[in-house]
Amino acid sequence: MQKDSTRLQIGILGCGPIAQAGHFDAVRKARNADLYAICDRADDLREAMQAVHQPRAAYADYDAMLADPKVEAVIVAVADQFHVPLALKALAAGKHVLVEKPLGVTIEECDSLGAQVEASGLVLQVGNNKRFDPGIAYARDFIQAEMGERMALKAWYCDSTYRYAMTDNVQPIMRTSAAALRPAGDPKADRRRYYPLTHGSHLVDMARYLMGEMVSVQARLVEKFGAYCWFTAVDFSDGSVGHLDLTVAVRGDWEEGFTVYGEHGSVKARVHNPWFHKTSEVECFSTKDGMYRRPLGEDAHTYKRQVEGFAEVILQGAAQRGATVGDGAAALRALVAISRSVETGERVRLADVTGGV
Repeated sequence: MQKDSTRLQIGILGCGPIAQAGHFDAVRKARNADLYAICDRADDLREAMQAVHQPRAAYADYDAMLADPKVEAVIVAVADQFHVPLALKALAAGKHVLVEKPLGVTIEECDSLGAQVEASGLVLQVGNNKRFDPGIAYARDFIQAEMGERMALKAWYCDSTYRYAMTDNVQPIMRTSAAALRPAGDPKADRRRYYPLTHGSHLVDMARYLMGEMVSVQARLVEKFGAYCWFTAVDFSDGSVGHLDLTVAVRGDWEEGFTVYGEHGSVKARVHNPWFHKTSEVECFSTKDGMYRRPLGEDAHTYKRQVEGFAEVILQGAAQRGATVGDGAAALRALVAISRSVETGERVRLADVTGGV
């Protein structure tokens, strides 16, 4: 593994499942970043991760890690309810931030964070890692450069009843701790809220990444045999339309993908479960030459690639390819609008919603 001579020194807040499955490995493998520090108040969990990943420093106290001048950036890898307050702390300490998705749990706190990011001049990137899937990135470039006017999008994210039987084989054995900090109550118990925030945040960000701003939605929710299915009709700002399918959990294999129809071509994509680090299978048809193009992405470790993109912005002044704080706020606004539409049965404008899912 070849490392760049100049590398971003990163501290990871939280030693829970998403850090264990994704962020520790991603930072250690990134060519332009180092895992300088980890932080978790649970001594047993922090010490176990310190032994495995060997950061240069380990902290039980977040303020102490933020006070370390060698920490240049922080990955916030904790429960959704803590994202915004802990990202704000990092910004106040002068640290750049990569925060897990969703950005927050209310529109107001996301907007407040956006104002602080702008005032600070620091970089904040939201962990929508699928923007760094080479196949998806190719599809977006094709849509913008060759498709002409966009007509329609169909996108789906269907978690599988058999997902963990597969992902448990490729992920590390998770370590837990009774001392870990958890939100009040049990947010995961409210499936109508938890599934959109956890899975729907990927789906709406993908729709925005490919098609631009969402103006309004009309959504339906069906609950049967312990499964949940949201069907959402979308109006985009350019006059194109969309259909989003969020289903948890399908009785079958993992299904994620999209199709886009446009003036001079079309795109079809099958997106693989991200833990397999396999680039999406994408076909782009162009009327310019009557040909299908199928790009091959040789590196699809999207968690690693998002860290590298984050570091490029900070170290080299590169354009931000990852989701910005504005993207994160807009994605949450879309999820809130979908929730309100399910409640009312009416079409809901994103500009009119407040609060949380």
